[in-house]
Parts: sequence; C-alpha cells; structure tokens
Amino acid sequence: METLASSKSSMGVTELSRALNLTKSNSFRLLQTLMILGYVRRNPDKTYTATLKTWQIGRVMLDNLNLRDLAGPELKYLSQETAETVYLAVPEGLSVVYIDKRESSKPIRSWNPIGGSAPLHCVGTGKAILAQNYDSLRPQLSGKLTRHTELTLTNLPDLDSDVHETLRRGYAYDRGEFRDRIHSLGAAVCLPTGEAIAALGVSLPDVNMPERGADWLGSLVMHAASSVTAKVAKT
Repeated sequence: METLASSKSSMGVTELSRALNLTKSNSFRLLQTLMILGYVRRNPDKTYTATLKTWQIGRVMLDNLNLRDLAGPELKYLSQETAETVYLAVPEGLSVVYIDKRESSKPIRSWNPIGGSAPLHCVGTGKAILAQNYDSLRPQLSGKLTRHTELTLTNLPDLDSDVHETLRRGYAYDRGEFRDRIHSLGAAVCLPTGEAIAALGVSLPDVNMPERGADWLGSLVMHAASSVTAKVAKT
C-alpha cells in the first residue's frame, strides 16, 4: 500500500512484485485483499492505484493527534530558555491559529490569545508552515498578501526569496511584518511526508532581542520543532 501510495503512476503486478521483492502470486493476493478493503483500485489497463481511503485514514490519525500534549515539553523548554512568549500554531486556510502558548515573564512582551489567528505570510509560525507547504499554498496567495506593516511582504517574488531563505536556515523570521516592532521566529512540525501540520514559535518585542540574536532564538525553535516532529513520526 505504501509503495502504491508513493508512486506517481499506477503499477502492475510484475512491477510491484519487483519493487517489493515478492513473488507475483503473493503480490496479487495482497492486491486482492487491499481492493476488498477499499485501499486499492484496479484500472482498466490491469494496473493498480492507491485510493483516497489511504489519505482519509491518515487525516483521521492526524485529527486524533493531541499536538498540545506532544508539544508541551518543548513549549516549556522554549519558555524557560527565552523567557519570551512561545506559541504552538496550526494552519487554517491561509492563516495560523494559536492552539497553545506560554506567557513571557518579562514586563514588555508580545501577546496573542489562544484561539487567535494571523496570516501565514507575515508571522514566524505561519511563515514556517508556508515554506514547508509552499508548492501547494503559493497558487492560493496571489492577490491575498495583505499589508500589515511597512515590512510586510506583499508580492510573490519577495515571498519566494523569503521562503528560500527559511528553508535554507531551517526556521522562519518575522522582523515586524505583522505588528510593528514585534519579531517572531518559527519552525515547522512535519509529518513523515514532509507536510507541515503545525509550528512552534517565539515572539518578542524588538527591545527584548537578546545579545545572541535571532540566530540563537531560531536554533532553539528549530531544535524544539524537530523534537515534536520526531514524536509525531512515532505516534
């Protein structure tokens, strides 16, 4: 089933048996079972294709993931290391929604409520998810890159460059693109397929930027998100 689901084209019994190092008779029996269960479809040319039932099962598993519990230790870690506000966010359309947070202990702080949202293209968590899922999301963004501050990226060529830099670094950086003088850094939490399903982020006023700078904060966020991604893969 995994071989069929990952293939860009349908496959015949002979091709499958070679890919799986099985006999043709064993491959055929497995295909018949998967067809009965609804995971595989036989095409008129006698090749086989995975059905959307595979995807549906994956979405159910994703919906049942308790991301807040999985990411709780990493949120605590980021909060202790930075003393700034940290967030767990998930994508919803062209926005992110904050589903968990840890408050900053500093008198001057960034603030967004749990359940609050922000555009993907101009906050750290959103930009991290956007970069990871850019091939599917880019076509939806034309004409929708709304300006929020003087620094907001409002055209696709600039966003293309920013996404390239995010992927190169491993974390996204919002330099005050959603709210003036509020910086945020985010890194994506991904499925084994590479699809981003969430992001961890740190948000802070520019006056709170530590001497070690954005690279230090970004590396912390990237490490924390990688840890949650590893947990997701084992779930």
